[in-house]
Amino acid sequence: MIFKFLIYLFIFLFGLSIGSFLNCVIYRLESKKSLSGRSFCPRCKHTLSWQDLFPVFSYLFLKGKCRYCRAKISIQYPIVEIITGLIFLLIFNFQFSIFNEFPIYQFLNIAFLFYIACVLIIIFIYDLKYYIIPDKVLFPAIAISLVYDFININHLLNFFLAALIASGFFLIIFLISRGRWMGFGDVKLAVLMGLLLGVLNVSLALFLAFFFGGIIGIVLMVYKKKNLKSEIPFGPFLIIGTFLAMLWGPQIINWYLKLFLI
Repeated sequence: MIFKFLIYLFIFLFGLSIGSFLNCVIYRLESKKSLSGRSFCPRCKHTLSWQDLFPVFSYLFLKGKCRYCRAKISIQYPIVEIITGLIFLLIFNFQFSIFNEFPIYQFLNIAFLFYIACVLIIIFIYDLKYYIIPDKVLFPAIAISLVYDFININHLLNFFLAALIASGFFLIIFLISRGRWMGFGDVKLAVLMGLLLGVLNVSLALFLAFFFGGIIGIVLMVYKKKNLKSEIPFGPFLIIGTFLAMLWGPQIINWYLKLFLI
């Protein structure tokens, strides 16, 4: 029991550290800076020391302010770190519910899922903040997912068909609306979703994305934060749908069938 707890603790702390790196990637992608080099304060540009780099804990200890210029640190940083840690925990628990065996393919599978989780988190925050899905993150993920699908050759047709259906659906919307209803970045993101989920789960992910997107859109209009002509990034809703379908797809589908069809 203690061993299991320590493993979960390690995975969570590892996720926090990766989340800190993802914050760095998001900032440097937008500012077109290299990912190499020491971390620094975005406001005063002072290089951060080691005690400033503990995920979440440094933010709490410094009370959300830079140690050097006292500028406010965005709440995005600890939120991304915590969410990454929790998602890593969920993925690990999903893959290793039985701890007495550790086949090599499970290690490869969990490494792939950790990488995909990082990509999806970056896209979520980047699209939410800047209304664009970065190709520098998306295209390598598509390429790696293609390789992964070729390894799982038995399900290759299912993944390819899912990518074609999902991206084709968004491409039609993009062409009909001439980019007013849906950006082309969503078309490319749908390719990744299909390669990750397969036909059944990608259909669920799209349904959930439109469901949550519709609810949030209505709430924003009710509180007059947005109107019918306002631009709302759809990428974050696609990411939410992807995570839900990836982790609990069969359970959600079975629940739906029992609730409405049986």
